[in-house]
Amino acid sequence: MKPFLRWAGSKRQLLPELKKFIPPSFKRYVEPFAGSACLFFDIAPQASILGDINSELINTYRAIQNKWQEVAHALETIPPGKESYYNLRCLPLEHFSPQERAARFIFLNRFCFNGLYRTNTFGQFNVPYGGERSGKLPTRADLEMVSDLLNRAMLVPDSFQETLQLTKKGDFVYMDPPYAKKRERSFTEYSATGFGDKELCLLRSWMERLRDSDIKFVVTYADCPESAVLSKGFHSCRVKARRCISGFVGSRGHVWDVIIYP
Repeated sequence: MKPFLRWAGSKRQLLPELKKFIPPSFKRYVEPFAGSACLFFDIAPQASILGDINSELINTYRAIQNKWQEVAHALETIPPGKESYYNLRCLPLEHFSPQERAARFIFLNRFCFNGLYRTNTFGQFNVPYGGERSGKLPTRADLEMVSDLLNRAMLVPDSFQETLQLTKKGDFVYMDPPYAKKRERSFTEYSATGFGDKELCLLRSWMERLRDSDIKFVVTYADCPESAVLSKGFHSCRVKARRCISGFVGSRGHVWDVIIYP
């Protein structure tokens, strides 16, 4: 199953490589940096925890989980086009019901520039319109399938630490954190609090805790000095990925990512 959202930094192109590191059996799938959750949708686990500090994202998942028909109806009532995009973008969130708010999120995500999620200092989504060549909105059938899968998931609108607090032996954890330094993406796209050296050290500490608790995990990160900090003492391998952030297709090249595992 494909993810229904676009997401800057998504590891969808790395799915064939990532699936090589999934244990043959596990009781529950945990993803604390969910984003578009491409691995979650691909493997369709029977039980899972999805967490993300982006509350709008988790609220969208929750609305589809509980009332996908109302989300679908709200999405169908949004007129297509640039004018509609900017009208929706400027309206305050209090204007919408939870299901309308989810439909707004899906519409803006589909037609924004490069699938970015970025807010201004007031927490308002401010990514410009990206045109209509970014694919189609999810259909009712798509949202019904998403709802069925999300009904097997616990949703956590909080930091990765809070999600990882819920892990236990038998889980499989996949972590695709934002980059702590200014590279292809930054956590300021998702949260005003940022993701820097402190968060990187916390993540490293959690990797050690998971290993010591015999909880299987995989981390993906850009091949850079920060990934060397994360991977020290663990197994790792480099994989080639296509850059997906550049605004011009012709300037999008290949980069290296690192897959880290116990």
